[in-house]
Formats: sequence, structure tokens, C-alpha cells
Amino acid sequence: MIPIGVHELPRHLQVWRPTSTGDGAGGQVVTRTQVDTVRAKVSQPSAEERTAAGQSGAQLDAVVHLQPTADVRRGDELRGDGETYRVWATVHPSEPVYLRAQCERTQSEGT
Repeated sequence: MIPIGVHELPRHLQVWRPTSTGDGAGGQVVTRTQVDTVRAKVSQPSAEERTAAGQSGAQLDAVVHLQPTADVRRGDELRGDGETYRVWATVHPSEPVYLRAQCERTQSEGT
């Protein structure tokens, strides 16, 4: 199969990854650092996908398709166009034609 093409991925999303540093008092401070910008297609999950996610204790708000070589991992945030998606799982099909990220859309407390 042919990998998903960039023409099928209309959005540019920034990949933000958590990094931990010591706080000097025995604890850790977690900050997010931008590590990449990727092409993506964001779509709504089906009712079956939402139900399955809910049964496993997760909230599935969006399915993000990316190129199979995209470095996107569980725990990353995808940001763009005023939206933020937290990645809770990534899946490659049996043939690496795309990377699928199952995400929860997050909002800041001010919005």
C-alpha cells in the first residue's frame, strides 16, 4: 500500500513533549517542549470508537492521522489553530501507511 500523502493531511500541528527536570528539592518539574511540526488530518471518532474508549477509561474526542514516520507518542500534545489535543494512544496499521493518534481535546481554564 502507498503511504498517506501530504495532500491528504491539510493541517500543520506542533508536537509538544513533556520533559522532566529536577527542582532542586528532590522533586521534578514537568514542562512541555516543542519537538516538531507535523502534517495531520483531524477527524471525529465513530460512536463505536467513543464507546470503546469510554469502557477503557479514556475520552476520545479526535482521531488524528499522520504520516507513518511522524514522531508522535503517547503523552504528547498536538497544537494548532487554537486547539490542543493530548495523545493517549498511537496505532500503526499492519502495513505502515499512516500513524493514527487517538486524542482528547483539551481546553485552558480561561476558555
